[in-house]
Amino acid sequence: MREFLFATWEGGGNVAPVAGAVRRLRARGHRVRALADDASRAELEAAGAEVCPWRSAPNRSDRRPETCPLREWEATEPGGGLLRVLDRLMIGPARAYAADTLAELRREPADVLVSSEMLFGPMIAAEACGVPLALLGVNISLFPIEGMPPIGPGLAPPRTEEERAAAAQVAAWMAAQLEARLPVLNAARAAFGLPPLGSVLQQPAAARLTLLATSSAFDFPVPALPSHLRYVGPLLDEPDWAGGWESPWPAGDPRPLVLVALSTTFQDQASVIQRVLDACAPLPVRVVATLGPALAGAVLRVPGNAVVLDHASHQAIMREAALVVTHCGHGTVMRALAHGRPMLCLPMGRDQNDNAVRVTERGAGLRLAHETEPADLRAAIWRLLTEASFPQAAEALCRAIACADEPDALVEALEGVAARGHCRTAA
Repeated sequence: MREFLFATWEGGGNVAPVAGAVRRLRARGHRVRALADDASRAELEAAGAEVCPWRSAPNRSDRRPETCPLREWEATEPGGGLLRVLDRLMIGPARAYAADTLAELRREPADVLVSSEMLFGPMIAAEACGVPLALLGVNISLFPIEGMPPIGPGLAPPRTEEERAAAAQVAAWMAAQLEARLPVLNAARAAFGLPPLGSVLQQPAAARLTLLATSSAFDFPVPALPSHLRYVGPLLDEPDWAGGWESPWPAGDPRPLVLVALSTTFQDQASVIQRVLDACAPLPVRVVATLGPALAGAVLRVPGNAVVLDHASHQAIMREAALVVTHCGHGTVMRALAHGRPMLCLPMGRDQNDNAVRVTERGAGLRLAHETEPADLRAAIWRLLTEASFPQAAEALCRAIACADEPDALVEALEGVAARGHCRTAA
């Protein structure tokens, strides 16, 4: 039996995959603790983790939008959402996250610290006390990979000189934003007796492994992956609060079912859901829209061919669905592809543009701006339901993902880190 300590945060869709990782380690007989927000406690404890709350670091008590420290939906400047993530989660509070992590490791050691790749503080703590470190990303890589389009605006692999120049410009902007925060990171490191770094990305590069809980068949191919990076397949455990699903329509209803699923967390998306409902109202379809914890109880105009639920099992609904309308959060996208379902992608920020382009480049869906009006949404929905190429492409991607992923890759990788002992240092 090994001792694993997870360090994670309440980001909505990232919690269920972490709970899935905990569940898989517990099934192999390992002990798992988790540093986490109070809002995530019940879900992680149900998976088998012993939860320790963040004390100095940001700690959300619930999933209401009022308790979100990022509030990226309020950002108006280009890239403002990312800058808030850097300053309010990844690097800004790194010293507080490091202090809490180090205190827990001193209270009770662990064989491996498994940190969210978005939390630089636990990375510092691991280095300070010599604990082997693995990073867990529950989506595509946030950090640059040679040959991969930079994240943010949803770029496809460049095909022209103009597209290559655009990708280089985005990459340069991202690098500049990271390096502008190097003094903050180095100040946090100095507080724990660590030497300064020459680059922000040296910190995550010090991890023994970075595990991406996505599929290599979903991501864009590159000539070679960094040696520390490994795809371990998507973790599609549903949150405990999702509940079940019972169709309100007769079993023989011939109308195709459309699932509208626009994020677990608040992104000010009620108006988007309303436009999708309005778009579907005159179509010969059945519609299920799920709101999630952040929008539960929201008042919407619901047409006669639709139902709106605070929560329901997407796994169960997708077995019946013909189409998924989504913001393109990674979990929703991967679940839709696991069922071979085409998507109408309405990204609203975060990693969603980048997930969307991976869908559309394979022909498995269409992407529109989330501000798109009902008439144009309606036309896209009807195309996705009536043109055979979209479900065919989604099924092909479903098969490719199934072939690419090994069920035990995550657990075996983490057990390997535990067996190898001390990690490298960032310096």
